[in-house]
Amino acid sequence: MGIDPGLATIGFAFLSDQDQEPVVIDFGVLTTVAGLNLTERLVIIADDLQHLIDLHKPTEALVESIFFAKNAKTAIDVAHSRGVILQTLAKNGIVVRHITPNQVKLAVCGDGSADKLQIQQFVTRIFNLTQIPQPDDAADALAIAFAGMQVEAGLK
Repeated sequence: MGIDPGLATIGFAFLSDQDQEPVVIDFGVLTTVAGLNLTERLVIIADDLQHLIDLHKPTEALVESIFFAKNAKTAIDVAHSRGVILQTLAKNGIVVRHITPNQVKLAVCGDGSADKLQIQQFVTRIFNLTQIPQPDDAADALAIAFAGMQVEAGLK
């Protein structure tokens, strides 16, 4: 499972390793409404993530590390969400690994400074998708999950 943490939009992706080839099981986003208070939004994230865990029963999850420098409030909000995500994964006995955005870019594109469009295009090709996954957070979660499989396989 790959997770791109956020407060308004959380990207998720479930992959399976069939014949050493990654196969997409499910991907998309969880969303929360901006008008709700932080506590309500965190409960929604935990509940929605729990539903996905119950549905797909992952054994491992790769969660992207927070890497903000511009907006402290956004970083704090994402950190709250990330904490709830980590707690929900741990509560379910899921092995959690962490990865930085640069590590994801390197694993997916071979370039740690790749831009969002490059990642989206590579993800589309890697998984033989007919179009770029939308929104961006879903494509990011697919990239995170794929990067996790690459690192696990020793293909850094």
